[in-house]
Order: sequence, then C-alpha cells, then structure tokens
Amino acid sequence: MKKNNLGNKSSRQKNRRLLLVDDHAVVRQGIAELINRELGLEVCGQVGTAPHAVTAVARLKPDLVLLDLSLEDGSGMELIKNLKTLHPQLPILVLSVHDENLYARRVLKAGASGYVMKLKDSATVINAIRTVMDGGVYASPAINSSMILNLVGNDALNDNAINRLTDRELEVFKLIGQGNTLRQIARKLQLGISTVETHRAHIKQKLHLGNTTQLIRLAVESNNGPW
Repeated sequence: MKKNNLGNKSSRQKNRRLLLVDDHAVVRQGIAELINRELGLEVCGQVGTAPHAVTAVARLKPDLVLLDLSLEDGSGMELIKNLKTLHPQLPILVLSVHDENLYARRVLKAGASGYVMKLKDSATVINAIRTVMDGGVYASPAINSSMILNLVGNDALNDNAINRLTDRELEVFKLIGQGNTLRQIARKLQLGISTVETHRAHIKQKLHLGNTTQLIRLAVESNNGPW
C-alpha cells in the first residue's frame, strides 16, 4: 500500500525519518524507494561514507540510521561505535550482505539494535526497521535461538575459530579474502601497514595457520561462502 503524499503537513510531520548509509548509490536508491512507500516512514538523507554519516546525523537528527558494514572509506562497525558515542540514544539497524552468524552478535555488542541481511524479503526489512524504531532489538529467529543457546552454556557456536577473531581482525581477514594487499587494507581501514601486519599475524595465530599462503587460501574460501 503506497503512502498518500498529498496528506496535510501535520500528517507528514509524523513520519519517522531514516538516514541511509551505504557506499552503493543504486542500492541506496532502491532501499529509499522501498521505505518511502511505507506509511509513516521516510528517508531523510542518503550518504556513502562514514564521515558524511556522522555529519548527516548531527544535521538531520534521524529517528534511525540504516547502515551497511562495508564502506569504501572505512568500517561500518567502527561507525556504529562512533555514532553511539556521539548519540547514545540513536537507534541503528545494520542491513548487510555479510553472514549474520559472524556479524549479528558483534554489531549488537557494538551498539546497534538489529541486524538483517540484504537477501531477506522487503517485508522482513520493513519489520526490522519498525521493530528497532519502536525500541526493540531485531535479529533473525536463527540468531535469537543461537544467542539463547550461548547464554545457557552451549559452546557449539564457539567451535568456529573465525568467531574468535576480534572485529578488526575479522575485517582484515575478509579484505584479504577479497584479494586486497596489505597497503590496500591499510588504506581502506585507515590504519598503518604495520598495524595491519600485526592483525594478520594474530589471525594466523588464532586460526592455527602456518604461513600467509594458508591464510589467503582460507580467507578466499570463507569469502566465497555465505559472506
């Protein structure tokens, strides 16, 4: 059902406003069209970088930020932490292609209020938006179940060594799997090359890999999986 854009001013003012943060303009436009068709929701701004997101939040004061984890100029995870430091009450929902089994708990811990994968249908995405805007926390039923199992002492989820990587190490691991050099990773994450080298060493240690070749092979295989 489409919104009636001819309503009076007072009805339009009741719309809850979202800021979209995604480095793909075509994706942003598609998401904006989906949201703007919904009664009571509207997109108040679209940005593609973390610095622009910080500026837009301060200027537009949205009711919710909908962001992707992969940003060309930096980390969506770091953006979540920065926004929550600057605006503790701001609801943040992550909409991403990355595997929720690896990222959902991480983004919730970072301060986001929900995680939904882009492959989900539009009704699920809108439901996630409304849930978070209403003060709730959104995660898929599978993630909700796994978190409950983890709380009651089921350690099966921790068997995957990749889950033991820190947020930053996981980002470096993902970028290695995408074929990036250390210099490219350093530029994308705005880190020094020596820092990236340290992260790479820690990744090899945690994943019990003997050399960089094994690391690259595993990273590529993981990147071709449900990321």
